[in-house]
Amino acid sequence: MIHWVVLIQNLDPETSQRVALYVHVPFCRARCAYCDFNTYAGLEALMPAYVTAAGQEIEAAGQRWGRLTVPTIYFGGGTPSLLPPELLSQLLDTIQLTFHVPRDVEFTLEANPGTVTAEGLRQWRALGVNRLSLGVQSVHDDELRRLGRIHTWTQALETIEAARAVGLHNLNLDFIFGLPGQTLARWQQTLETALAFRPAHLSLYCLSVEEDTPLERHIASGELPLPDDDLAADMVGLAEELLAGAGFFHYEISNWARADLRAQSWWPGPETCPTRPTTTSEEVSPYVCRHNLTYWRNQPWLGVGAGAHSWLGGHRWANVRHPQEYMATVEQGDSPVAQMETIDRRMEMGEVMMLGLRLAEGVDTIRFHARFDIGLEVAFGKELAGLRDMELLEWDGHVARLTARGRLLGNQVFVHFV
Repeated sequence: MIHWVVLIQNLDPETSQRVALYVHVPFCRARCAYCDFNTYAGLEALMPAYVTAAGQEIEAAGQRWGRLTVPTIYFGGGTPSLLPPELLSQLLDTIQLTFHVPRDVEFTLEANPGTVTAEGLRQWRALGVNRLSLGVQSVHDDELRRLGRIHTWTQALETIEAARAVGLHNLNLDFIFGLPGQTLARWQQTLETALAFRPAHLSLYCLSVEEDTPLERHIASGELPLPDDDLAADMVGLAEELLAGAGFFHYEISNWARADLRAQSWWPGPETCPTRPTTTSEEVSPYVCRHNLTYWRNQPWLGVGAGAHSWLGGHRWANVRHPQEYMATVEQGDSPVAQMETIDRRMEMGEVMMLGLRLAEGVDTIRFHARFDIGLEVAFGKELAGLRDMELLEWDGHVARLTARGRLLGNQVFVHFV
């Protein structure tokens, strides 16, 4: 076990003043068939003690690192919407006492339909939640059952309407494509149904069949067919076409934000957003997820809770995974950190490329030079030229961005920078 004092000796306070804050809530009512996240069903009775432990971890962070500014707060899981409002309020009180929370903080709460009430939404809004991320996943009930979701499309629709009724208009909807047996026509129906509600943000994820999940076992036994990779690629293309036509900004490989764009492309044209070194995703749409942009720009974040990860001051670390072990460790006054690695300059540069290329804004050589005192051409000229020759990357000497082919074959691009 690594004690806090050891952790602090390796941190540079000059690089840790603005930190995105992530709070992991590992509880679920039921575990989905495809899920390999750090989540646990049937442990809701632990929530009060878990919140107390998370609060202690937050307080310890403040004691060691000072009054950090947290421009974004993200409660993820798991199912954070299972937390009773009084427990959410308890954690928020600790956050506000420990850190500086700006007035324009982006405060996201993940929620699953079927775990949300109108009264709960009102209380979340009163507590400061201003962005809701709903795990809808499909508009077809048979697909939801296949995924092991506990809600129906009707319940998802009711949740969307209830959220808007209390003023939660910055609404993200999550959907999954590439399901076993899913057709292109059904995916189109899902997208068109979602767009009819004009959400602020859409996250569209290709199904990944993870080891030791019920979904993997169903496929291995022949109960379900293998997902079709070629069909999944067609689904990506369809999503890009439909969402561009609806004015959405495709700002990250799996994420779109409403922007009412006039120019429909991976990176908007100059008539919508002048291409200049200072242009960022936030300038194109106010609905991009600022918290997740922190990850993709490889900027500092602090993770709290069981299994949470952090990246700060040249180090990356992860907490113990099981909630009971996490709580016991914190209650003993020990650090919950289970593993840590030091990120050297070369690794950090590679990760800035690997993560930043997921964004439509790409990686800008001026920003890169400001961070590392070296330009992209000097750091990765050979790699950039080779990927451009393979038509996986656009590189004009100023900004590197994925091509449409590169977005489909992203892993073949990213491996060049690891």
